[in-house]
Amino acid sequence: MRLHNRDVRQDVRELGALLGTVLEEQTSRRSFETVESSRQAAIEYRSGDRESRDPLVTELEGLSPHQQRIVARAFTTYFELINLAEERERVRTIRTESHEGTLDDSLETAAEELGDADVETVQRVLDDVLIEPTFTAHPTEARRKTVKSKLREISTSLETLDERLLTDKEERQLWRDIDAEVTSLWQTPQVRNRQPEPEDEARNVQWYLENTLFEVVGEVYDELDDAIDAEIPGDIEIPKLFEFRSWAGSDRDGNPYVTPDVTANTLERQRSVILEQYRTQLKRLSGVLSQDGSRIDAGSEFQASLERDRDRLPGSARTAEERYPGEPYRQKLKLMRERLSRVGDVRPGGYDDVDDLLVDLEVIATSLRNNGAESVVDAHVDPIRRQVATFGFSLASLDLREHQAKHTDAIADALEAEGIDYHGLSEDERVEFLTDAVLQDELVIDLGDTDELSDDSARVLRLFDSLADWQTEYGVNAIDTYCISMTEEPSHVLEVLFLADQAGVVSLPEHAGIDIVPLLETEYALSGARRIMGSLFENEAYAQALEARGRTQEIMLGYSDSNKENGFLAANWSLYKNQRRLGEICDDHDVTMRLFHGRGGSISRGGGPMNEALLALPNSTVTGQVKFTEQGEAIAEKYANPRIAERNIEQMLNAQLRARKQAIDQPEEEVHEEWVDAMETMADAARREYRDLLESDGFVQYFEQATPITVIEDLDLGSRPASRSGERTVEDLRAIPWVFSWTQSRCILPGWYAIATGVEAYLEDGGSMDTLQEMYDEWPFFQTTLDNAALSLSRTELEIAERYAEMATDDLRDRFFPRVAGEYERTTDLITEIGQRDTLHTRDWLGENLERRNPYVDPLNMLQVYLLNRTHRTDIEERTLRLTVKGIAAGMKNTG
Repeated sequence: MRLHNRDVRQDVRELGALLGTVLEEQTSRRSFETVESSRQAAIEYRSGDRESRDPLVTELEGLSPHQQRIVARAFTTYFELINLAEERERVRTIRTESHEGTLDDSLETAAEELGDADVETVQRVLDDVLIEPTFTAHPTEARRKTVKSKLREISTSLETLDERLLTDKEERQLWRDIDAEVTSLWQTPQVRNRQPEPEDEARNVQWYLENTLFEVVGEVYDELDDAIDAEIPGDIEIPKLFEFRSWAGSDRDGNPYVTPDVTANTLERQRSVILEQYRTQLKRLSGVLSQDGSRIDAGSEFQASLERDRDRLPGSARTAEERYPGEPYRQKLKLMRERLSRVGDVRPGGYDDVDDLLVDLEVIATSLRNNGAESVVDAHVDPIRRQVATFGFSLASLDLREHQAKHTDAIADALEAEGIDYHGLSEDERVEFLTDAVLQDELVIDLGDTDELSDDSARVLRLFDSLADWQTEYGVNAIDTYCISMTEEPSHVLEVLFLADQAGVVSLPEHAGIDIVPLLETEYALSGARRIMGSLFENEAYAQALEARGRTQEIMLGYSDSNKENGFLAANWSLYKNQRRLGEICDDHDVTMRLFHGRGGSISRGGGPMNEALLALPNSTVTGQVKFTEQGEAIAEKYANPRIAERNIEQMLNAQLRARKQAIDQPEEEVHEEWVDAMETMADAARREYRDLLESDGFVQYFEQATPITVIEDLDLGSRPASRSGERTVEDLRAIPWVFSWTQSRCILPGWYAIATGVEAYLEDGGSMDTLQEMYDEWPFFQTTLDNAALSLSRTELEIAERYAEMATDDLRDRFFPRVAGEYERTTDLITEIGQRDTLHTRDWLGENLERRNPYVDPLNMLQVYLLNRTHRTDIEERTLRLTVKGIAAGMKNTG
């Protein structure tokens, strides 16, 4: 059976040719030839037919500013189109391997592994698993929304060309449509002319939830249901396994533009979107459930439910009976749609919460089953029930986040009026004061009295005051998590509990309306995990709040800042060790732990294949519940295409089901003491080398001169500032622009630097290569860590990076570039030796990807270096420089 009409080479060739035609039509033959000349020169150098890149550099530098802009636009647009071709190839692979039964990490393979266990264990695994992808508004998406929309149209046309039998006329029409979109894309500004606002970012996240994930989730459940039925005898109930969350419109850390109004508008818009989706689904279901009431027995439970709705909505009930005489299911669905339209409305009769809607759907399902319509339930009712269970009335629950210092300062400001010097209290005194304040009945501060407070403190108090209103209006589940950045003391958590108590969101011991989530991201916080979490679990007030939340503690781990502080190897080892430590602490206090992994898109920020990451977690931390951030361009790459979105969710579920079963079978995985000692030695040496690099006199200046950080800071990537205080220090700079800058210069230092130093220290200390190879073969953590580093090394191009280094002053270049290059070369050699392979990466597709892309990224890098070197850039040169940043990001398929 032939599934596809095309392959990736044909797509790349024809899209590239079409772009060439559009380029010539929209500019000139000369411009087309200029771009072709640059392209050929880059290809010839890469293939060995040219000895130097100098002719390419000379040609680019000799162009007029107008021609340079055309070159930058041409290569940027090329990458946008080639990314679509590669996305299509991913879909082909998924469909082909699924058809042939060779798809790795499928739900069928997960079911096979579960099939080794008894029914009770399988049910336990399913009941334990809850996966919570959390979409963030972190500024790593370099493309404009308008550009993404046009690319989606082209992608849809490519799918039609590939998967449908078309007449010659239909194929010509499709190419005409693609031509029109590419032409429009060329004429559309690639660079934003304004900074996106928080609500723009919230709408962006909402698009993926509404247009892709809403439909995909039901399909994943269906596949799992079929796979479980095929492998496991007995009655297995598939519970809710996914819940989507978002920070867009609610993450305040470092972003003064996220106001209570922004959050309120986001909550309202998301509720409106999901209710409309449900109304649409119920309308479709009404087209299916046309059963004649005189020929079936709908049952007493269904009839009682229908009568309650008639009493609740008498006017609508009369309309339903007139429109659907003798058709009870359609009458019921009509009244359910009306109830949905009244959620949040002043009119009575709306659903009080999502559970009421689920009850109605279950009533319909039971009635249909009793009438022999099981297949109708499976095909039409169950998918809606799973959508409702997954998305609730909020589409995605919002997490609030703020920096701990803001809470401390706000409380101190508010208490000053009460004669209390909160800043002057010790940590123990703060804990005692906050505990007593939460446990007493009387309020300590008035959240509405902010006239005498600083702007920042007033913002914090207004937020908690608003939180109570939001939970009343939209339900507790719509916004029930509060994450505290840079948590380093127990008081930082108790401060949020105190503010929530003053707002009425917490009323102990009966009610706690939020999960309070410490974000542990510094070495001090991670190494002090027992001091922080143990103190909280033993604290009388916090213990009551934890009890009210079902004794589940969510703890967030910060990959980005941990890496920026300690380097790749040391950060990964610290995170691994401290995850195990946190698991032990929670076990000691009979608390269920839910780890929240603050991962970014890049390897250095915790990125990499999600299924491999989940399977590499320590067994003792795999409780079944897991949460992780999805950011920037990674959201588009994973969730823009429905089939790829489904595949990503399937892989997550496969990994988490297998990991949870493994954790039940073997609660503590075997990690040899020799391996732990080796990692300690390597991590300590790697951290010292990394910190020595960052703290070397002149390194910050080198970073500023040898990367496009100054340009990146001015790009309108997101609503949040690039640095926390505007200071030029590595510590102050946010992790995203830090990684973005190195990625642009093709020296992805944050993803591998100091690994060689660490490994060499271990070997010099008496360690053996045989042990390292054994660790790689048998320890998922170590293998995943080195494989992820290999991905960053594979994308690093030292020859290009050297061009950027030449922008630095001679003394800085001579001090730092050889040091970085030497570490790169030694790390490359050691990783290939440890992995016992000839190439850095183990993925064939990556080699093909890099071979296809690298020659086209090179001209953009050369042009960017030239423009960065110009001390006085014209407006058109400034726009071209910004465009090279977008183009390189598209070519690397990564920003930060």
